[in-house]
Amino acid sequence: MESSVKGLSKYRLERAREDLKIAKDLLETGDYRFSTNRSYYAIFHAMRAVHALGGFDSKKHSGVIGHFNYEYVRTGIFPKEVTSMIKGAMEIRQSSDYEDFYIASKTDAVNQVKDAEYIVGLVEEYLKGKLET
Repeated sequence: MESSVKGLSKYRLERAREDLKIAKDLLETGDYRFSTNRSYYAIFHAMRAVHALGGFDSKKHSGVIGHFNYEYVRTGIFPKEVTSMIKGAMEIRQSSDYEDFYIASKTDAVNQVKDAEYIVGLVEEYLKGKLET
C-alpha cells in the first residue's frame, strides 16, 4: 500500500474529526443547521478515508455513499445500521442546504452528531492498524 494512499486516508480522517468537533461546537451554541451540515461532512470524510485505501473516489456524494454501503456495509465490515444513519444525515444536510424554509431541530442536530461520532469512531477503529507505518 503506497504511503501517499495512507496519507490521503489520514488527511480525510483528520477532516472528519475536525468536522465532528465543529458540529459539536455548533450544537452547543444552538446553531443546529450548521451543526447538522458539519456532522454530515464528518461522516462523508470518514467514508472517503476508507475509500482512499481501497483506491476509490467519486465526485458525487451519492457515489461515495453507494460505494461505501456496497463494499463495506453489505459485506459486514461495518454494521448495517450505518446505512440509515448515513441516509438520514444526507437528507437533513440536503434539506438544510437547499430548502428555503427548512429549520433543523435540536433533536435532529443531537441525533446527527451522535451518529457522526459513532461512524467516525467505527472508521477510526477500522483504519487504526491499516494506517500505522
